[in-house]
Amino acid sequence: MTTEWIPAALSSDLPRGGVMASVCGTLEVAVWRSASGRVAAWVDRCPHRGMRLSHGFVRGEMLSCIYHGWRFDGAGRCRKIPAHPDLDPPETIRTQSLACLDAQGVIWIASEAPAVAPPDLGNVVPLRSLTFEAGIDAVAAMTGEVPDRSLLRLDAHGPVPPLVLLLQALGPGRSAVHALAAPTGTGALVAASRALEDFRRRTEAQGIAA
Repeated sequence: MTTEWIPAALSSDLPRGGVMASVCGTLEVAVWRSASGRVAAWVDRCPHRGMRLSHGFVRGEMLSCIYHGWRFDGAGRCRKIPAHPDLDPPETIRTQSLACLDAQGVIWIASEAPAVAPPDLGNVVPLRSLTFEAGIDAVAAMTGEVPDRSLLRLDAHGPVPPLVLLLQALGPGRSAVHALAAPTGTGALVAASRALEDFRRRTEAQGIAA
């Protein structure tokens, strides 16, 4: 169980009608955005036959399981069973929902709604997300900073603008880094993206050397 907000993706990486797989602690999660822009996060398992909901597809304000087409609304309730078109599905047929919030250019998830809001990221714009073959402790150690609720601030030098790094544990020795940068010109953002790739190489090399 996670009682604090975990960064799952950059908002720009999940367009309307999109669905993606993510992780919340030990839970595998499906995160999706409806046609109107609403985001939702559920345990990645259809209550019918256990198919991954992240393999499904969005139809308007509902997510359909790819296996038998069962459709679930934004609250996780089953609203349509194609094999029984005249049936009003019982209210008890639901997905296992998580708390989900789209704020400051980031999609945040938690197994239960936290009592506090996600950390304030300041004036930043989305840069990119990268998967690191290194745990979040190893990523933090490379910056020399102590994470504040999965957040690191990295004051880069030269043409690279200051970065905000949001750390998401994906499993043993694996993590996602969702990066945002101070708003600046295109050239500086390109330099920041390359610097992030270099940071990943150095972090992963440090783990191999250890």
